[in-house]
Amino acid sequence: YQQNPKTYAIVKQLLAEGNAGELEKYFGSRMEFGTAGLRAAMGAGISHMNDLTIIQTTQGFCRYLEKNFSDLKKRGVVIGFDARAHLSSGGSSKRFARLAANTFISQGVPVYLFSDIIPTPFVPYTVTHLKLCAGIMVTASHNPKQDNGYKVYWENGAQIISPHDKGISQAIEENQEPWPQAWDDKLIDSSPLLHDPYAMVNKEYFKDIQKQCFYRNINKETNLKFVHTSVHGVGHKFVQLAFKAFDLSPPFAVPEQKDPDPDFPTVKYPNPEEGKGVLTLSFALAEKDGARIILANDPDADRLAVAEKQESGEWKVFSGNELGALLGWWIFTCWKNNSRDTRAIKDVYMLSSTVSSKILRAIALKEGFHFEETLTGFKWMGNRAKQLMDQGKAVLFAFEEAIGYMCCPAVLDKDGVSAAVITAEMASFLATRNLSLSQQLKAVYDEYGFHITKASYFICHDPKVIQQLFDNLRNFDGKNTYPKSCGRFKVSGIRDLTTGYDSSQPDQKAILPTSKSSQMITFTFANGGVATMRTSGTEPKIKYYSELCAPPGNSDVEQLKKELDELVNALEKHFFEPEKNKLQRKTE
Repeated sequence: YQQNPKTYAIVKQLLAEGNAGELEKYFGSRMEFGTAGLRAAMGAGISHMNDLTIIQTTQGFCRYLEKNFSDLKKRGVVIGFDARAHLSSGGSSKRFARLAANTFISQGVPVYLFSDIIPTPFVPYTVTHLKLCAGIMVTASHNPKQDNGYKVYWENGAQIISPHDKGISQAIEENQEPWPQAWDDKLIDSSPLLHDPYAMVNKEYFKDIQKQCFYRNINKETNLKFVHTSVHGVGHKFVQLAFKAFDLSPPFAVPEQKDPDPDFPTVKYPNPEEGKGVLTLSFALAEKDGARIILANDPDADRLAVAEKQESGEWKVFSGNELGALLGWWIFTCWKNNSRDTRAIKDVYMLSSTVSSKILRAIALKEGFHFEETLTGFKWMGNRAKQLMDQGKAVLFAFEEAIGYMCCPAVLDKDGVSAAVITAEMASFLATRNLSLSQQLKAVYDEYGFHITKASYFICHDPKVIQQLFDNLRNFDGKNTYPKSCGRFKVSGIRDLTTGYDSSQPDQKAILPTSKSSQMITFTFANGGVATMRTSGTEPKIKYYSELCAPPGNSDVEQLKKELDELVNALEKHFFEPEKNKLQRKTE
């Protein structure tokens, strides 16, 4: 197939050089389609994102949808894309989205293809709003610039969960021969099956998020200034529109980063989770314009990082857990004080993932609403939220520590656009009470108990070492025994979501779903500490997350921090054993 001259030339060159090693890398194994869809580097061969692998993936997905929906040809699918592009292989998010649209249209399926770049949350929003069968977003979020991805949503507006990933994966295997005219994406432009939802969604989405706007008068008057960066991604235009929808003055945009640029020239990694490095230009602009708060989206605008200038002149970047605490407090308070929602508090829910802070649990216990934890990843929170909403419950908020927030029931996934403008309204409201975000965070902890978290990871490229490390934890003092202590810290409970064991349950069986394919063990300690160790689905990392929860009234934060630091040191020394296992530490 000489359909893409660029990838063809790459492969031809390798053949001419007789470079078997590189060819093996390109053609040795197909990208795996999982619950997160696809994520890989753009380039030639079946292990990369390119025209052919996008066509094959979409053919499989199309056949799987035909099998699951008798009305697919009536309802259709939505497809969106970000601004990623890869010169050397000719791949780009827009090209991949058009090829995917062509695949569906060739089978008589209506496609709602956005005519321009959009934030990822617009795809699940459109699935729900137009009652479509599925959605596809072509994006690699905050990955390095050579990567791209293919993210899939089901008819319920949430990301797919098992067994759909396996079903789609099998259908891709069975539909690898490109269909006639698969490459001829110009065909879609004249098709009556092609629709552009861009204008409609840009109107409806901003109307829907206004249901979360409670202090329009304060927003109009506030003299608080904000800086926004979209880190060379898609967010700029949409956050400007969100501010307008809330009657807030537009934020100052970081000029070097506001326009989409697939090279991400001003940052090493386009990931606001990395903290201060990504925010250097934002700090400079904020100092220049006298702004106290910085809002940063990742390149596909589904995550949000927030920083605030402190009295000392230092900048504080909030962790995902800290912003989760603030937004959880704010959204509950707004619901309680202003909502026209007639539902009783017993029908109100908030969710977070099992490796995120349990601060929402503490707020829920004291205020009388429900808190539930789910497995890691927004696909679980989105699907659970939909189940609860179908039962007539109100799901006010869900978050994960990886700076993902779902503040608005119209999107059942993380959304950095609505989170940014809601954070701005919260800050404007607090300013009228002479409170900063940091001061309010302390007030939340004073009222509901301090929750101090610490997370990091080790890099390990050898799956055998990872397996051995977790096997050791399961056979710590002889066969089938978990550790009873970690250094001086006594272990009071164990939940192993790889095997399904939970020492705290009467039948010793875990409530959350288990997965043998990934490692995940949570230790509870007698001092109120919790630590989870897990493998990453997308990177060669063993991650850990730890938290110390104190009851309200224990205000010695420094002592709590010291205790958590010691617990983490013990965890690293006794459970990870980095020297013995040759693990590489996260470098700041």
